[in-house]
Amino acid sequence: MVENVLQLRCECNNYPWGKTGKESLAAQLCSKIPNTDFKIEEGKNYSEMWMGTYPELPSYVLKTGENLQDVLNANKEQLIGKTVLDKFGADLPFLPKILSIQKALPLQIHPDIELSKKLHKQDPEKFSDENHKPEIAVALSDFEAFCGFKPKADIQHLLKFERLQQFDPQPGKWTDDTLREVCKAMLTADEKTVASTLEALKEIPKSDLGNQVYIHDLIPQLIDQYGSSDNGNLVALLMMNYLTFKPGEAIWIPADGIHAYLRGDIVECMARSNNVINTGFCPKADRDSVDVFVQALTFQQHDPEKPVLPRHKCEHTSTGKSSMFHPPMSEFNMIVTELKSGEKDSLKGVKGPSIAFTTSGKGTMKADGKSYDASAGAIFFIGQGIEVSYESSSDDFAVYRAYAE
Repeated sequence: MVENVLQLRCECNNYPWGKTGKESLAAQLCSKIPNTDFKIEEGKNYSEMWMGTYPELPSYVLKTGENLQDVLNANKEQLIGKTVLDKFGADLPFLPKILSIQKALPLQIHPDIELSKKLHKQDPEKFSDENHKPEIAVALSDFEAFCGFKPKADIQHLLKFERLQQFDPQPGKWTDDTLREVCKAMLTADEKTVASTLEALKEIPKSDLGNQVYIHDLIPQLIDQYGSSDNGNLVALLMMNYLTFKPGEAIWIPADGIHAYLRGDIVECMARSNNVINTGFCPKADRDSVDVFVQALTFQQHDPEKPVLPRHKCEHTSTGKSSMFHPPMSEFNMIVTELKSGEKDSLKGVKGPSIAFTTSGKGTMKADGKSYDASAGAIFFIGQGIEVSYESSSDDFAVYRAYAE
């Protein structure tokens, strides 16, 4: 019989928006995995460390080298449990990651299930699954993001300025269909129009921008990253909420929710999918259909408070030193255990599989009768029903645990 707790080996990918060398937390954590041959190369971008069973960048059992998915397939009832098997099958329904962001990710949405099935059928190489991809992001450092659409009044205020009026199709009352039309106009504008609009934005006095004065500070940053002709600049600056987060704060992105993360180190977790539609902050050759993008848009997050994901009291903790995030999706929840030196916490078993990973500090984990070094870089698959306890030997011990029930 296979062990119920499996330490994992994971890998990083190297998208150009990732932080370079040892500045990347994703790379640092990868390099701390025991017995790894992963070496950080200075000057190389390290963007995401994936943890789970998605075939593009799967995790492996550290002791045996087996693909984690193969182990789960052979031990479904023991490790996954009937509750999750009945809902999702033997594939882990969630995909946790560490992201280290140096510059803006592509302006993007993740298609819902209906659209994912359609796109997968049309282009299975690009859209590699049929699932949706709602997600959460928890800040590990100061974190900046464009997320959802601003209140309509804020967008209309900007488009009243003379050189921006060209994007307002119907001055007056707007609907979500108006927003769709405005977004399409900005994404299809020619390079000269994009550049001249940014220049016009620079010339608007800060006193006239009201609560959107941050635009002046962001323009040079975005131009430095992607040039003055990238259509993503217009949509992000004129239409999207700009949000900042301190470590420990979190946001959630619904399926078809527009977003572009800007800077910081985060824990990201999503439903099991890698489908994405990009339309800005990337080379033109990498952009997807604007028509598909704008038709798929959802408008759930007009209020900048709506993306913010609150912490809740953890129902599994024995000491109250763990908290949790309950995103409005069925695929996963996330427990966060943060301990100072000498502190302990125990967590009751959950009715499904989980992946726990230490983002900082030193400590030990006890589970299923064994003790493990759970210091930064340690990643474990934990089978259903297994109780876990932690003891910290540093003041910054932090463990994140994604699980399904």
